[in-house]
Amino acid sequence: MRRQVAIIGAGPSGLLRGQRLARDGSANILVERRSADYVLSRIRAGIIEEGTAQLLDAAGAGERLRREGLVHEGIELAFGGSRHRVDFRALVGRSVRVYGQTEITRDLMAARAASGGETQYEARDVSLHDLATERPRVTYRHGAAPDGSGGALRSIECDFIAGCDGFHGVSRTSIPAGLLDCVERTYPFGWLGIMVDRPPVSPELIYARHERGFALCSMRSLSRSRLYIQCGLEERVEDWPDERFYDELARRIDGEAAARLERGVSIEKSIAPLRSFVAEPIRYGSLFLAGDAAHIVPPTGAKGLNLAASDVHYLSQGLAEYYRSGSTQGLERYSDRALARVWKAVRFSWWMTSVLHRFPEAGGFDQRIQSAELDYLASSQAALTALAENYVGLPLE
Repeated sequence: MRRQVAIIGAGPSGLLRGQRLARDGSANILVERRSADYVLSRIRAGIIEEGTAQLLDAAGAGERLRREGLVHEGIELAFGGSRHRVDFRALVGRSVRVYGQTEITRDLMAARAASGGETQYEARDVSLHDLATERPRVTYRHGAAPDGSGGALRSIECDFIAGCDGFHGVSRTSIPAGLLDCVERTYPFGWLGIMVDRPPVSPELIYARHERGFALCSMRSLSRSRLYIQCGLEERVEDWPDERFYDELARRIDGEAAARLERGVSIEKSIAPLRSFVAEPIRYGSLFLAGDAAHIVPPTGAKGLNLAASDVHYLSQGLAEYYRSGSTQGLERYSDRALARVWKAVRFSWWMTSVLHRFPEAGGFDQRIQSAELDYLASSQAALTALAENYVGLPLE
């Protein structure tokens, strides 16, 4: 096969990348090692910046988000037994939307099918070749058995490869050793989260700092809640029956929120470790990394999916310029432009995580600094504005 761009990974960033290319008239193909049903089953982020919503509009996949997504004009910070509202609309004149990543993936899949885009699911043994040349290739096995045996070897020749296959994908690991500077911060805790078909505790998200650990009351709709508590990395999902989870969550949130908490049978339960990770640069020859293949942030700042979308935005500009005029200037600037925004989001996510979580090694000084930071935040218009500006999303160039 010959295509202008091969996209590795059919998650939201890969699908959005494909739609933008299709709308610009560029032939592309998506290669995904998992099945479509598996991709749709992933439970991920639900806070969507306005910039991301606009990118989905431009890809022809934003209509349902605009219609069904919940507009949120603030969040609530809970500490010291009370809640403090951060009013995004009053502070920075913007808002975010609550809309699950699963639904975004579904919308992008539908848009791709409607446009006739090519997607190869269950591709085995995906490999990237000749990345330092102007004629890179992608090979994979089509029709292989679940254990990877058999199948026909296929090859895609292309101008460029977009690596959108996540932290554990093949794209980043295809870059020769020593050419990437990978920096990482791992946190000594994770988030235990459940999904339940019960109304949200509050109309807006509640971020709670408590001596027992962080908690978050979030949602996916007006009838479905997404709830989290900080837990140790040694914890197992099996050790947390629903009632134990609800009891612990109720201890960490304020009394009014605990009284409104409706308990139900969880429909999903998982533990996610927290880390900050950035690879630099995010281009090698004809390969461009995007999303989790290039960077990871803790979910505290609600930035993961939004950063993947901004990567797509910058890469789209570079590719459009190349196919329109032959100029490579936008592609050459891609890594620097994308990473400038990434590092600001990494900083914000680290700050939110540091302020709101209980660190096992923290002593009396560290705990009092956390309290002082939150007290200052609640009393300072300037500090609240900085939080709001970062939470709703810094502007795209």
